[in-house]
Amino acid sequence: MRRLGPRRRTQDSERGAVSVIVAILLVALLGFSAIAVDVGMMYAERTQLRNGADAAALAVAQKCAKNDADAECSTTSPLARSLANSNAGDGLSNIKSTVLDKSNRTVTVTAGAQEAGKAPNEVSLFFARALGFNTAEVTAPSTARWGSPVAGRTAFPLAFSVCQVKDSIGGALQLLQDHGKNQNADCLYGPSGAAVEGGFGWLNQDPGVCGGTIDLAINESGSDPGNNSPNNCSTTLQKWADEITAGRHITVLLPVYNAVTGTGNGAIYHLIAFAAFDVGGWKFSGNSGAPETFQNQAPYVSSALTCDGNCRGIIGSFVKYVSLADGYTLGPVDAYGAPIVRLSQ
Repeated sequence: MRRLGPRRRTQDSERGAVSVIVAILLVALLGFSAIAVDVGMMYAERTQLRNGADAAALAVAQKCAKNDADAECSTTSPLARSLANSNAGDGLSNIKSTVLDKSNRTVTVTAGAQEAGKAPNEVSLFFARALGFNTAEVTAPSTARWGSPVAGRTAFPLAFSVCQVKDSIGGALQLLQDHGKNQNADCLYGPSGAAVEGGFGWLNQDPGVCGGTIDLAINESGSDPGNNSPNNCSTTLQKWADEITAGRHITVLLPVYNAVTGTGNGAIYHLIAFAAFDVGGWKFSGNSGAPETFQNQAPYVSSALTCDGNCRGIIGSFVKYVSLADGYTLGPVDAYGAPIVRLSQ
């Protein structure tokens, strides 16, 4: 007869070994579950926090760009908290910190998670609890910078005289002419001290595009004389016309000069800043395919602003405007109403 005793002991030993292996695998499975569920949840939470931090940093920077004495331009900005909360799925988040450096024109907002009745910046974990981790800190920083543009490509090859800008920011609609009767006799920035007609002029463009590269550090830009709307700008003018007709504003950053030397193609504009111009209408000529005449007379403007006959010019107003435009190098905020705000990380 076979003896079965030893065999039973072997089976018992195998069962014990399997139990140990299962226990070890359960720990591993819990670890993978924690990665799949808890880490995924933390990633989703951080994405919401990053959106909130971006919105909060941009909002504070915009307030500082307009007026660094604004109550919202502070480390305790209620607007920052409101925007952080509004970007959270459950409407709750925490502003862990706001670091404001007005001298370098930067603000860094760090948003943190917030669960109702729980410690700030912490999220509750599920599977990771089995491994001894009940909560984890989840935060997201965002930095925004502001300043006035000092270099970049202007969206339209047009420059304004400083005498047209300095006392007109936030003012009424006006007609700026480049041909016809001279309305700006006090604008003595032209050759030999003569008035520059209309207080603005065309600039040389970059090849094949509408607009030219401007660098205020160089301070000079060549002239492109004439009454015609600039080459390569038909699409831009059509877009402006479509947007204005649809009831939307077209606000563009355009360079400002304070002196002109030379004449004709040899003229040089001395550029000092960018200003924000809210376009309302215009009258140009000679560029086939462009909307060369647009809302330049009644009923769109008053008789005093009508541009007809020999008049060539643009209608609009200089405005205080904070842009989110990209592609510009930023410097200290100047007095011409066109700062730029953007995220820097």
